[in-house]
Amino acid sequence: EVSSLSWAGGFTGSRGFSFDEAVEDARDAIRLASQLGADCVVIVSGGRETHTLTHARRLVVMGLREIAQMAADSGIQLAVQPMHPSFFRDWTFLSSVDATLEMLDLIGHPAVTMAFDAYHLWREPDLINRIEKLVPLTGIVQLSDASNSPQSEYDRALPGEGEIPLNEILNAFIDHGYNRYFDIQVWSDDVWESDYQEVLRYCGTAFDALCLV
Repeated sequence: EVSSLSWAGGFTGSRGFSFDEAVEDARDAIRLASQLGADCVVIVSGGRETHTLTHARRLVVMGLREIAQMAADSGIQLAVQPMHPSFFRDWTFLSSVDATLEMLDLIGHPAVTMAFDAYHLWREPDLINRIEKLVPLTGIVQLSDASNSPQSEYDRALPGEGEIPLNEILNAFIDHGYNRYFDIQVWSDDVWESDYQEVLRYCGTAFDALCLV
């Protein structure tokens, strides 16, 4: 099974596409996701660039409205991903749950949801208590661990080896009825150099252990 396909988007032009090219690239991603049987396509808005925040938001809303029904017809969720601004300003101007939910409200289509990445969002205020309301709006949950002060975008750790309260986050989603995929997303030069089968075995064991905490 294929959980997700990453990434489409870049509607603001920060990834080198014009708006029309970004929309067509997203359509291609939906077609590919459908062929793979993927559950969702993860969307990054693109950085703000020289746009006003209002105009950048308008471009993303327009882009997602262009492709939302195609995704729905293909059985694909579009999962918009907010990212912590420290290392990801070129990727997206969405850096919080609230900003992402406002975007979903503007789009107003059930095929457009949020990608919840614990690495980016674990510092959100009152996060655990908010997860109940996030569950029906979340297309995928991404898990990795990290120290409290990562030094680069590739400074993540395997689940259970950092400071993120993954057990609380994971169990809050499960307890409130989340029934889509959990993805392990470990951007790490050290992990990428490790034996892949060993990493998979470790992640499976770590996930089971976190569910039991």
